[in-house]
Amino acid sequence: MTDLPPESPRPIDRLLAIMARLRDPQNGCPWDVKQSFQTIAPYTIEEAYEVAGAIEQNDMAALKDELGDLLLQVVFHARMAEEAGHFAFDDVAAGIGDKMVSRHPHVFGDHEAATADDVKLTWEAQKEAERQAKAGNGELLSALDGVTSALPALLRAEKLQKRAARVRFDWPDVEQVFDKLDEELGEIREEIDKGRDPDRLEDEVGDLLFVVANLARHLKVDPETALRRANAKFERRFRAMEAALEALGEKAEDQTLDTLEDLWQAAKRAERTG
Repeated sequence: MTDLPPESPRPIDRLLAIMARLRDPQNGCPWDVKQSFQTIAPYTIEEAYEVAGAIEQNDMAALKDELGDLLLQVVFHARMAEEAGHFAFDDVAAGIGDKMVSRHPHVFGDHEAATADDVKLTWEAQKEAERQAKAGNGELLSALDGVTSALPALLRAEKLQKRAARVRFDWPDVEQVFDKLDEELGEIREEIDKGRDPDRLEDEVGDLLFVVANLARHLKVDPETALRRANAKFERRFRAMEAALEALGEKAEDQTLDTLEDLWQAAKRAERTG
């Protein structure tokens, strides 16, 4: 067994050394050596969600651990890129540092931004300038550029809609979004009446979800956060319903829907008065 990398004045240097050792073809870890950008990407996404989960739970000890796990993902990808001759961790850090300076001219330059909204406008203007520069290099420019397809579908829907709204492709008020919501619900009912074609139903349900994301945007509600909270609320109430049945020596699958609904409403009332 080889020695661990020595302690370093900077913990990040030790972490980089550990990753280099793990990826060593002769003396490293067979699992780590075998990995690629493609195989590690799902873990990167998972770790980002676990960071968000720790924040939602206001668990600072867990947040520290999860941020470490997320940092490891960055180090892992950077190490693989360095091995392939593309870039190294320092290049990643330098790049994001340059980007932060460029996108905060009100801090590092002479631009003025008195409010958070001013800062957001400056940020978006700088991103647009970067996209224009790419277009100048011969790339086809679109208002939707930069909205990665790897985002969760609901989050990506919101971002696509925000981009379209910048070029005024948007409903002017929320009432028109409600009208579209009613239209999409009607189209789903039509497909059901026609015979429930799976592909058509999937298409129409997708349209409905897209409009719901648009409704959330118009109401200034983050749809991803709202759905996570709804998931958590459902889980709490369902578990409370199961606990109530267990106390009676019963199981959920043996109950009628009316009985389950009564228990569900009881769980809701207990939350509101608890």
